[in-house]
Amino acid sequence: MDKWKRLKSDYIHKSPFGNIRKDCCQLPNGLFIDDYVVHEYANWVNAIVITQDNQLVLVEQYRYAGECFFLEVPAGKIEDNESAEEGLLREVKEETGYTSLKKPIFLGELMVNPATQTNKIKTFLILEAFQAYEQSLDDTEEITVKLYDFNDFGKQIMSKTIQTQLFTAHAYFMAKYYIEENVRS
Repeated sequence: MDKWKRLKSDYIHKSPFGNIRKDCCQLPNGLFIDDYVVHEYANWVNAIVITQDNQLVLVEQYRYAGECFFLEVPAGKIEDNESAEEGLLREVKEETGYTSLKKPIFLGELMVNPATQTNKIKTFLILEAFQAYEQSLDDTEEITVKLYDFNDFGKQIMSKTIQTQLFTAHAYFMAKYYIEENVRS
């Protein structure tokens, strides 16, 4: 199997939120796609944050495209000159006010949607978290911090008793597996 060849790229849109480009590609079988659309987004980080008493720290916010309020893990894009871990700790502090004396545990890195997006997400686990700060939100953010029992949260995802999104569910199940294999054994 061979890679596609990018023959030409034109930007349709550029913004601080991401860029959209249209590529002309040649497939290994010789066919051409003249208008393959690619979304260029910054890489981001997210974390399962668990308190000393096994509470999962989540944020609830309105998501315009989803037209609903969603419970999510703290997350955000990595800023210029930040490591993934630095970006993660900043996002958790800004969105929730929580921190930990323990170093974040790296759980994995995945492409978000490699068919049309360029970005990756790095997922971490923060244990023994505690609230040490006030939230420090951007003008466009309105976020409520919510605590859920870590052990019950998977059942709530599966029974659809909460409104969440893919990255929260994925991070939760990665963390649950890690804890079952490494922390509580």
